[in-house]
Amino acid sequence: MTRDEVKQLRVVVLGGGWSDERDISMMSAHACHDALLEAGFTTVELLDVAADGFVGALVAGGYDVAFVAMHGRWGEDGCIQGLLEVLHMPYTFSGVLASALGTEKDVAKTVYRAAGVPCPRGIDVPAGMTLSDEQVDKLIADLGFPMFVKPAGNGSSFGVTEVNERKELADALTTAGSEGGRVLIEECIKGTEITVPVIGNDDAHALPIVEIVTGAEFYDLKVKYEPSSMHHVIPARLEPGVYTKAQALAVRAHQALGCRGASRTDFIVTDKGEPIALETNTIPGMTPTSLLPDSARHGGIEFPELCTRFIEYALEEHAEYLR
Repeated sequence: MTRDEVKQLRVVVLGGGWSDERDISMMSAHACHDALLEAGFTTVELLDVAADGFVGALVAGGYDVAFVAMHGRWGEDGCIQGLLEVLHMPYTFSGVLASALGTEKDVAKTVYRAAGVPCPRGIDVPAGMTLSDEQVDKLIADLGFPMFVKPAGNGSSFGVTEVNERKELADALTTAGSEGGRVLIEECIKGTEITVPVIGNDDAHALPIVEIVTGAEFYDLKVKYEPSSMHHVIPARLEPGVYTKAQALAVRAHQALGCRGASRTDFIVTDKGEPIALETNTIPGMTPTSLLPDSARHGGIEFPELCTRFIEYALEEHAEYLR
């Protein structure tokens, strides 16, 4: 299929949903909708997944491909991907399994280790679990302070707490476990914070690395959606060998998890020049201040072109579903 033929397809952009990241998802969805129209797609419609009658509208719309611009639970965890698989509708980004693996941070770390991608030490516990004094003693001995407590299956820094002393741990566990599921308790890795976007399917490759510079304790929700010029340094200020290694590790994480279309892996580079993977986002943010679009622009790929490529990757991945 030529690019001109691709742009004649009926595209539906899926946004919104019910997660903590609903508002961010709608921002991404509107940005992608507008970019696809700017790129020359003739039919681009936007559906809020949480709207009444969503499934009926999706089925009745006669769409050829779905652009998934959802973040967090039900959008980035394999749920919407499962629906689209049942409907035999091509869709952007990762499939059911890769989406689920990427969302569950502790499971993703198991995959990282098997693939030789360094990651922090930590444990995960059920939400609502009360740790005994002995368990807390062991945790402090193993991980030390500070440590991070976060939901095992959430994004955009929702529910993340940096714990600097013992008395803060109980409240941090409550915050991270407020929506159920599991909670990850992880050592704090100090160093330079970077993120490495990757695009493509079998031929995946890394985009320019973004160094994240903030005055906050970590890259929290407020900082993420401030103007990118305040916090993004592209390319990251790393030694050439470290830069190349981080890009290679991001591609390895993308491939090990089975990601398709795009991913973005966050790292801390230690003072010894070792990139440590924190997590992989299988549907990176697509807002005007988001990291992956900013990196792509610095790599010579403007946003309408980037969104077009995501549609093409989706059609390549789901060719058997094309009508």
